[in-house]
Amino acid sequence: MVSQVLVALGLSLVGGLSTSIGALFVVLNEAPNLKVLGLLQGFAAGLMLSISFLDLAHNAINSIGFLKGNLWFFSGVIFFAIVANFIPEPSLAQGSDLTSKKKNKDEGGKDIMKKHRRQVLFSGIITAVGISLHNFPEGMAVFLGSMKGLRVGLNLAVAIALHNIPEGVAVALPVYFATQSKWQAFKLATLSGFAEPLGVIIVAYLFPSSLSPEILEGLLGSVGGVMAFLTLHEMLPLAFDYAGQKQAVKAVFVGMAFMSASLYFLEISLPAEMSL
Repeated sequence: MVSQVLVALGLSLVGGLSTSIGALFVVLNEAPNLKVLGLLQGFAAGLMLSISFLDLAHNAINSIGFLKGNLWFFSGVIFFAIVANFIPEPSLAQGSDLTSKKKNKDEGGKDIMKKHRRQVLFSGIITAVGISLHNFPEGMAVFLGSMKGLRVGLNLAVAIALHNIPEGVAVALPVYFATQSKWQAFKLATLSGFAEPLGVIIVAYLFPSSLSPEILEGLLGSVGGVMAFLTLHEMLPLAFDYAGQKQAVKAVFVGMAFMSASLYFLEISLPAEMSL
């Protein structure tokens, strides 16, 4: 059992650390302007929505039924909606406040850019939280796959690694823009990938003895609700502000299509009797 857990941990690290590859794509280039950032935020929002609705919530409904699946999903939404009321959000100052004194125009311009950066950083942290929550079940899947054989676990780890690269981009991009620090962007994206081996540890030592499959699926459905709320409450408005509504919506659907194709690739990598 110990050797199997170690193998699964190694494979999950391969998948989880691929977020670092996505981060490298970001930090090896210059930080984007606000319009490009808005488009990429829209793309990232599409990734998150696809994970929330087409993966986590969909699997919960199929596994535990329509009513229970929806109850778990909306409990996640309500829970984080309540939590969000206590989180101080950075907001942009009103234009009238910034231009009230002409002699302070330059200072006002610097001030609004700082507020842009704070708002984007908040969005990046939210994205990192959502991606980390999503990586838990992926780690569980790697463990269950490796229990069926090294080939199954390896195939699944490679599929997840490819799937996680754009997630690393989604985390690192806003952090890099906001902080202008390549190290901070790379670090946060990498840390979000460490949720994957943590998922292996959880399923190896808790799932067999104390967590029923129904509760596990319900919790993952709640994670889907949390991610959906974070995306619609934080990421999508930012994409609209920076890229414009029409362009941002297009970017959202491109992100959804990309993640749907990625999830399909993951699904066909699993044995017939397993489901991610």
